[in-house]
Amino acid sequence: MAYEQFAYVYDELMQDVPYPEWVAWVLKHVEPGKTVADIGCGTGTATLLLADHYDVTGVDLSEEMLEIAQEKAMETGRHIDFWVQDMRELELPAPVDAITILCDSLNYLQTEADVKQTFESMARLLQDGGLLLFDVHSPHKMETLFNGKTYATHAEQSSYIWFADPGESPLSVVHELTFFIEGEDGRYDRVDETHHQRTYRPEQYITWLREAGFRVRAVTGDFTSDAPTETAERIFFVAEKL
Repeated sequence: MAYEQFAYVYDELMQDVPYPEWVAWVLKHVEPGKTVADIGCGTGTATLLLADHYDVTGVDLSEEMLEIAQEKAMETGRHIDFWVQDMRELELPAPVDAITILCDSLNYLQTEADVKQTFESMARLLQDGGLLLFDVHSPHKMETLFNGKTYATHAEQSSYIWFADPGESPLSVVHELTFFIEGEDGRYDRVDETHHQRTYRPEQYITWLREAGFRVRAVTGDFTSDAPTETAERIFFVAEKL
C-alpha cells in the first residue's frame, strides 16, 4: 500500500524509532561489504544506515516515500538506487547476498498468499546461501497493544491521532490515522489515512519459509538473541536460501 500524505510527516513522527538497532541486528548476520536489498524501505532512514556497511538498494511501493529517500541520500553524498516495486513481484538487476524487510513492513501484506508469494520472490532473487532477514508484529502485540487502543502525539509541524482496532482477519489491525499538518501560513490541514496490517504465528512463517526454499536459522524477540517470549512485541527471523 502507498503511504500517500503520510510520507511527508513520516520521519518526524518516527524520530524515536530505534533504526540503529535494526542495523546492528543485520550486522550480526550479514558481513559488511555484501549486497543488500532493503525492501519496504520507506523514506530510507535504515537504508542509509545500512549503506555505511553494505552495497545497498532500496525498494518500496510508495513513490512518495522513495522521493524523500532519494533526497536524503543525495544530501549525504551517497549514490543509492531506489526502486518502486511490489515486494510480492520483486525484480532486481542481479541476485543479492541478503534481503531485509525491516520495521514490520511485511505486516502490510493482507493475505497468506501474499506472504507466501513474497517469500518465493525473495528466494528467487537471493544468491545461494543468501539471507532473508525480517521482523513482524507478534500475536501478543496485535491482540493486546493494538486492540481498541488510541494513541496521540504532537510534533514540531504535525500532530496525529491514531486509533488501532482489530481487523476482520485473525491477528490483524486497522490503523485509522488523522494528521494535522502545519502549512506555511501557520494553518493546519487535516489528512485522514487508513492502514491495514496482519501477522501470523511464528510457526506459520517458518512453514512458509521452508516451502519457499529457506532454512530458518534464527527466530528471536525484541532485538535480543533469545527466543521470543509470550509477551514479545516484535519477532525477528533469519532465513537462509538453500
